[in-house]
Amino acid sequence: MSGITTHILDTSRGRPAAGVPATLEVEAAGGWKLLGKGTTNSDGRITDLTSKGTQLTAGVYRLIFDTGRYFAGQQTDAFYPQVTIVFRIEDTSQHYHVPLLLSPFGYSTYRGS
Repeated sequence: MSGITTHILDTSRGRPAAGVPATLEVEAAGGWKLLGKGTTNSDGRITDLTSKGTQLTAGVYRLIFDTGRYFAGQQTDAFYPQVTIVFRIEDTSQHYHVPLLLSPFGYSTYRGS
């Protein structure tokens, strides 16, 4: 399992959001470096955002979710075509789970376990 994982729940439908593309990046040298990509599975999860053996470093990371593609697939109008979550990692020995609670007109996130 990756040191950073995510899970998306579509709160408007009361179920996991499957098929949401996501990108994980780390801030590096004044820009962003790609660490991995994935798509949520039928349970709304991505557990392999980074390749096996990838060591996290202390710093600023971001997850970018293509929510526009997801809602288009649901034939649902949505206000946010993309959700970007920026977060800081200080203790690289810990696992970081970054869930997203999603609806067509709002979203929320938190540090999960």
